[in-house]
Amino acid sequence: MGLRAMGKLAALLLLLACAACSPALATSVAPTAVPSADGTAPTLPAGTEPAGPSTDGEPDAPIAAVVNGQAILLADYERKLGQYEASLPGQGIDPASPEGQEKLAWARSYVLNVMIEQVLTEQAAEAAGVVVPDQDVDDYMQVIIDENGGLEAFEAKLAEWGETYDDARREVRAELIGMAMTQKIVGTVPQTAEHVHARHILVDTLETAERLHAQLEAGADFATLAQEYSQDSSTRGTGGDLGFFPRGILTAPEVEEAAFSLQPGQFSGVVTSVLGYHIVQVVERDPEMEISAVNLQLLQERALEEWIEGLWVNADVQILIETAP
Repeated sequence: MGLRAMGKLAALLLLLACAACSPALATSVAPTAVPSADGTAPTLPAGTEPAGPSTDGEPDAPIAAVVNGQAILLADYERKLGQYEASLPGQGIDPASPEGQEKLAWARSYVLNVMIEQVLTEQAAEAAGVVVPDQDVDDYMQVIIDENGGLEAFEAKLAEWGETYDDARREVRAELIGMAMTQKIVGTVPQTAEHVHARHILVDTLETAERLHAQLEAGADFATLAQEYSQDSSTRGTGGDLGFFPRGILTAPEVEEAAFSLQPGQFSGVVTSVLGYHIVQVVERDPEMEISAVNLQLLQERALEEWIEGLWVNADVQILIETAP
């Protein structure tokens, strides 16, 4: 196993990811909800109309989740889940088959999580003053309409999905907000940073690591030992060479911490990580180096991951339906 992190940027484009679970782009949300007096499920504030059919004297529309006081309607959730189910035959999957049932069970929580993350993203955008102009929404809508054969054909497809033109327009705006927030977050990652050029040896037992460390102290060549003993197949052939990297790149933070604590020519003691036991040697240091395209993408992905995790950690999310199989 190598130390380089794998990219997941596409998975972090939250609102675009929704397209993977339904033909529509995102979901609409209800007006702000407040808890009921007896502490049971939240209801919509007095004087507001729920999104969806409602008549005087009937209860407010059922709610699937509440995100920082903002409700996601059960009807919206069920529509998105239904769209996902309807997409399975196009993938060659019978929804009634064991595979189809497994995917539907997975989608029950996935779809709701995507909807919740969309709401969190929109709330974060509002707090940050990120606004998508109406003209941008109109331009994007026109592209979609043209790609679907014109307005009449597009509206026919929306009807098949249980959507309206206004639904689609709200969803386009939500997608553009998600894209704008993604650009805002990745834009915080600097283009240059301190780098180290390091090597490492990875073994599976402390005894082996200590024996190799003793050989290094006696003057053995680091690269030669790495080629002979290291279990990192991705670097063994080059003498354990990890190349130049900035902070935040390696999957084993203990190795990275050790590398940045060393000067050229120095090697560490035995470093323990989830991968095993390492010895790290620094070859060079550069206090200000341009971050490579590959490493920049990894750092941007991590910045997005941390931002999304922060949204969840700091949010008050109440899930009011059962999503487990």
